[in-house]
Amino acid sequence: MPSAQGLGTRFWALIGATFLGFLGIGTVLPALAPHVRYDLGGTDRTVGFVIGTFSVVALMSRFVSGYLADHKGRKIAILVGLFSCALAGGAYLLPFGLSGAYLGRALQGFGEACLYTGAAAWVVEVAGVHRSARALGFLSSGIWGGISAGPLVGSWLGTFERAAMMQVVAALAAFAILSRVTEEYVPESRTPGRKWLKKSMIGPGLATGFVNVHYPVVAGFLILHLAQHGNSGRAAYSAYAFVILTSRFFLGGLPDRIHAGITFYGGIAAMAMGLLIISTGPSPMVAVAAAALLGFGFSFPWSSIASTVLRRTPERERGSVVSVLSASYDLFVGISSFAAGAVSDRFGYSAAFVMAATSLIAAALAGRVVFRDLSATPIDAEATSETANTSH
Repeated sequence: MPSAQGLGTRFWALIGATFLGFLGIGTVLPALAPHVRYDLGGTDRTVGFVIGTFSVVALMSRFVSGYLADHKGRKIAILVGLFSCALAGGAYLLPFGLSGAYLGRALQGFGEACLYTGAAAWVVEVAGVHRSARALGFLSSGIWGGISAGPLVGSWLGTFERAAMMQVVAALAAFAILSRVTEEYVPESRTPGRKWLKKSMIGPGLATGFVNVHYPVVAGFLILHLAQHGNSGRAAYSAYAFVILTSRFFLGGLPDRIHAGITFYGGIAAMAMGLLIISTGPSPMVAVAAAALLGFGFSFPWSSIASTVLRRTPERERGSVVSVLSASYDLFVGISSFAAGAVSDRFGYSAAFVMAATSLIAAALAGRVVFRDLSATPIDAEATSETANTSH
């Protein structure tokens, strides 16, 4: 495939392959809990552990995926991730009972970590770092599109076994597509030792984490909360997901064209308004509109943060940067899942949405570190010179 920089064949091949990888993940997920509970004889507690295995392994794998992308290449990282996803689908089909389910989720968690880390670093370099927000917006659309379409495909296939086989087929199809894509990034044969987490990444990591505190609240309690106020939860969640998908596709490049701090703070302001309106238990029409506003706001903080940080980062460290930001997401979503459950149990569902809105204050404070100087000053003092001296 041509190697010219821009939104050409290589770029869309990467987006398409990522879509297929997450389509396979989304196809299996809705049928997994019933499969574990009824086909394999697990308890409700077992279902929770099986589902949670993915997040735990994905978080731990961020330490590996960033190193792999930077030291072995973006292409290798993605191919390893896709192959692991294919193995996950195969593990579900093995006659190992619950062990097969745990193995499948573990392989899927490792695969997702490598797939996303490699893809995020690679699409930015293929599109050009000056288009980093737009590239990440298209990548997010591919991911959300795959996750959204997956359950529909799984429902159409009818059985868990067919869904698992679909995951294998989708991952291998993506593997075949990417095997034909040319990679220009050349890893250094020897790289000086450096810390996985630098102090300069604490601010971006905290901003990313606090922005995503709302996600387990919405995923876990939106439908339950709105069931008491007109039962508009499903429509509201659909509006939330649809607006994220379309906004990231059509407007994902805004942080490239205007000050990224504007899109970040504008996004979290819209999120806060949406969360607070939902917390009041509004009428169905208002609830759907508030969820759409929340989704619209959520479309911008990630690309604003990631594009700003990646522009300041030397090429050989971009995989590690993506893995740190992704790990922040995993960590905060996991912690806030437990926090949202505890708050809802004691104070009611509305309090969980207020908690999520309050977390955006912390995101705003952390964002001051990320956006205090966008005059191309690198996060690490040596980044500019290293990037200038890097030739491939």
